[in-house]
Amino acid sequence: MDFLATAATPIPSHTVLALLAVLMGGIQLALAKGTSAHRWLGWVWVSVMTYVAISSFFISTIQTWRSFSPIHLLSAWTLLSLVVAVYHARAGNIRQHQRWMVTLYVLALVVTGLLTLWPGRLMHEAVFGG
Repeated sequence: MDFLATAATPIPSHTVLALLAVLMGGIQLALAKGTSAHRWLGWVWVSVMTYVAISSFFISTIQTWRSFSPIHLLSAWTLLSLVVAVYHARAGNIRQHQRWMVTLYVLALVVTGLLTLWPGRLMHEAVFGG
């Protein structure tokens, strides 16, 4: 992963924490729900996702509208979704909490992660070679 050493800020931390969020989210989905470990890991995951979403606004390798791209719309949606998902958990509406969290995991991490493998993107070069 030499590309991380030479990538512009905040790409290295964004990449590492996004990968960590994928791992933590997968663990979170597999573990028993409602336990103190679930709540603790959930807060850590929400914090990591908040950083990943916010840091994306400082990455402008794709510029559709000035320094922004459709990916930034997903980042804004991610931040909103985190708030809504936490609200539902705190309000005791666990079914809605679960729906928001699973959707967030799939769209903000899995789909977006796959899109980073698009030819010409940094992760494509890192995974498949430059």
